[in-house]
Amino acid sequence: MAKVITAVQAAELFKDGDYVASSSFALAGWAEEIALALEERFLQTGHPKDLTHIHAGGAGNFQGRGGGHWAYEGMTKRYIISHAGSEPQVMEQIASNKCEAFNFPLGVILQLYNDIARRGPGVFTKAGLRTFIDPRFDGGRFNEKTRECEDIIEVKELNGEEWLWYKPFPVNIAFLRATSADEKGNITNEKEGPNLELLPIAQAAKASGGIVIVQVERIVKSGTLHPKQIKVPGIIVDYIVVAEKPQMQTMTTLYNPSFSGEVKVPMKSIPPMPMGTDKIICRRAAMEVRPGAISLGIGIPQGVASIIAEEKADSKVTLMSESGSIGGIPGVGGDFGSHWNAEASIEQPAHFNYYDGGGLDIAVFGLAESDPEGNCNASVFNGKVFGVGGFINVATNAKKTIMAGTFTAAGLKVKTGDGTLTIEKEGKFKKFLNKVAQISFSGPYAREINQEVMFITERAVLELTKDGLVITEIAPGIDMQKDVLDQMEFKPNVSPDLKLMDAGIFKEVWGEGKLKQIIEG
Repeated sequence: MAKVITAVQAAELFKDGDYVASSSFALAGWAEEIALALEERFLQTGHPKDLTHIHAGGAGNFQGRGGGHWAYEGMTKRYIISHAGSEPQVMEQIASNKCEAFNFPLGVILQLYNDIARRGPGVFTKAGLRTFIDPRFDGGRFNEKTRECEDIIEVKELNGEEWLWYKPFPVNIAFLRATSADEKGNITNEKEGPNLELLPIAQAAKASGGIVIVQVERIVKSGTLHPKQIKVPGIIVDYIVVAEKPQMQTMTTLYNPSFSGEVKVPMKSIPPMPMGTDKIICRRAAMEVRPGAISLGIGIPQGVASIIAEEKADSKVTLMSESGSIGGIPGVGGDFGSHWNAEASIEQPAHFNYYDGGGLDIAVFGLAESDPEGNCNASVFNGKVFGVGGFINVATNAKKTIMAGTFTAAGLKVKTGDGTLTIEKEGKFKKFLNKVAQISFSGPYAREINQEVMFITERAVLELTKDGLVITEIAPGIDMQKDVLDQMEFKPNVSPDLKLMDAGIFKEVWGEGKLKQIIEG
């Protein structure tokens, strides 16, 4: 039977050198009160030290909450994570070489938990081949300090094919959060948004001889929780901490019953996007959507869901996000990972099986950098390490992948009117470069597997072909030479069948049901 303890008592359970696995997606799933207690213990005593922190989704809110509480030199020795972008203290710790840090694809970390739980040999996957994750490049190393470490990823040949082997690690502490625990330690998630990966982490800890700690909002009487709602059975839960303050459901929302599936809200409750470059890009990206399963990444792609909702074109589309949320309309900004009116919420490892198995029809991601070969960087910007998150798993395995973003970055200003686009001020930085800072997506590999890849911006659409990038569409009012070609470090091919982008997407109101007609055929 699980023992109920305080956050301070929980912090005393962490030992020097422990491998700590947390279930999180921004602040969803993150046990903030225990994290604070552990930070306080370290600041007072210098212990625990030399921790290894593993998390699949990000663990923070860009403003200090989350994994940043443990980003002290000496406290966290190593990170094995997919994304650090929401944890500025962690990013700084990595950039200043005060720790070791490996970047694994999000889906791989999830699958490793399952493998560790069964005491397996690790994960064999193609996720990360020919990217910076590949040990023939950087081996997923985030910084120079990590280059001193031995490889924990290797290339293996099985049945004449190349695979990456991600080696397993122990899980000494499962660091989890949920809504309710009964007196026997059975755990439910009724007020959370996504379900995440609580059970696989807990099982991995038990297989490693570790302990399972869960922070919850409340304790309830045994026998009052529905057995099919149990996310982690009490037989593998060791300690329960009851939070003293409300737990953040997302990065910015304390609690929205639509995110947890307790109610359904009218579509008019979802705010429309303001007119601007992001809306133009999302409208054009939405035009590629067809009935089927669509996954949207963080940033500009989140707006595609808003466009689909605004245009009432969601009836035959199933929108998904990497958190395990399926259906409804994905939340934007700080609510990324939770969905308005979700149809289902499944455990993340099973969700990524669907991604890795090629089930996804379309994936839309933010456009950061690309080169003539169609290679993309989605992991390091201006020397800051963000990590790939689920990008590698999803973008590599979707039948069609769209990179959506502005043509240039930092300071871009445009003017729209009467179905045309004018560049009033160009962005400081070009995105189409001779060489990207880091290869997070391999264009040559995409061509080998005959994957359809598009690049959608506010002024032009490009497609990846056997000859590299080709410009296939241009916005009305845009000068090809001045506004497009001169803003690229390389010269792409221009399609002989060059088309104008739909004038309607540059108007304040698109309307007339055009998107619905496109999607539903």
